[in-house]
Amino acid sequence: MRKYGFNTIKLLGLSTLFIQCASEEKPNIILVMADDQGWGDTGYNGHPVLKTPNLDDMAVSGLRFDHFYAAAPVSSPTRGSVMTGRHPNRFGCFSWGYTLRPQEITIAEALKTAGYATGHFGKWHLGSVRKDSPVNPGNSGFDEWFSSPNFFDNDPVMSREGIAVRTIGESSVVTVDAALEFIKDKSEKKKPFLAVIWFGSPHNPYIAEDQDLQLYAGEEEKMQNYYGEITGMDRAIGKLRNELKSLGISENTLVWYCSDNGGLAGFGSTGGRGAKSQIYEGGLRVPAIIEWPARIKKSRITDSPSNTSDIYPTLLELTGVTIDEQLPLDGVSLVPLIDDKTRSITRPMGFWQYPIQGRIVPSAKLMEELLGEQENGFSLEDSTKIDIHAGEIQTRYEESLFPGHSAWLNWPWKLHRIDSGNGEPVLELYNLEQDPGELNDLSVNEPETVNALKSEIESWLKSVIFSLNGGDYN
Repeated sequence: MRKYGFNTIKLLGLSTLFIQCASEEKPNIILVMADDQGWGDTGYNGHPVLKTPNLDDMAVSGLRFDHFYAAAPVSSPTRGSVMTGRHPNRFGCFSWGYTLRPQEITIAEALKTAGYATGHFGKWHLGSVRKDSPVNPGNSGFDEWFSSPNFFDNDPVMSREGIAVRTIGESSVVTVDAALEFIKDKSEKKKPFLAVIWFGSPHNPYIAEDQDLQLYAGEEEKMQNYYGEITGMDRAIGKLRNELKSLGISENTLVWYCSDNGGLAGFGSTGGRGAKSQIYEGGLRVPAIIEWPARIKKSRITDSPSNTSDIYPTLLELTGVTIDEQLPLDGVSLVPLIDDKTRSITRPMGFWQYPIQGRIVPSAKLMEELLGEQENGFSLEDSTKIDIHAGEIQTRYEESLFPGHSAWLNWPWKLHRIDSGNGEPVLELYNLEQDPGELNDLSVNEPETVNALKSEIESWLKSVIFSLNGGDYN
């Protein structure tokens, strides 16, 4: 069990917590995430209207995941799972607008111990992007950052290491341009890098550039903008890939693309029942691709269920980093899938939509306020506007109560556990192999399967509550 509190961890320095395994030629790593892009919102997944030529090209050159899941059906928690390899409820990131805990060790902090330069670009949504926030990107392991507190539209005001900067351009291209400055610099210095590129598209409200709108002239205006934002994001991904080739580093650069949750109801083409904010398939199943020419030499498609929590342990194995007294992980390494040594990694995965309202984080307003403070000479250290209580565990959660809607996926079975409020949960069971739309509840027909999975999920839920109450940090 970890012997340090989070303040002590920061004072001791992360090097005291890690053991590194040397690797001569470490891959560059780029994590790309869309915002609210549904599973079917790509050309390669058969969308009848959308044009995503760059994602389509990645899908036929890399490893395509057809059953990839966001750890949560909304933004902040999924992003927290990428950073930590843990289910976000373990550290109190219940819904949108909730933060990391400083006690958590992030993928950026871990890879820095292996000599990586680290940069974050785009949507953060795991805390403030002011200078003195304990959970801004800089205090979460990123050497350089050009970030927004939430989604952002064209011509955004961004935070460059806590300083507000007004930009001009399509939001996804602005994000990639900032990332490319970082990538070019590290490439010239022959330094391996982790670049996290989290787009603000295609989050509502949808505001596409004219060149992208023209491709969808026959569609209703709102859909033109929705489709146009996705195509604008795809165009930015194309620019990124082309620049990697121009720099001569594309072969040994791993680019991992996914979305943070399923599509918004009424817009996204989801991968099953439901949509964003639900832990039915439509809210969780998202597009995902890994492109890495040096190691993934031919196009492959995997049906193996995988998860955003898997990103952290996968990257640790690929870079040869181990962590002394690692906090409990929910993700597993996907290296055997990447190396084509297995067709499927069999393990269960849990989901839990805690019944708590998200926190509004109005990016444009917050960033204009920060810019105004700078221009008028106000202090940038206004602690009333940062996450001063991040990491403080002020609530003790009952370890035998599991409110809200949780689910346990043990392929091909998926058990839903829905808190009824009267002591006995409502249980639904689906065979995803035969019923990917979760339309035929088999709970009455399969009592033994229900009982076995119910025992498994409740054991997992107890472990999550233990973590949530701070048990992992003692």
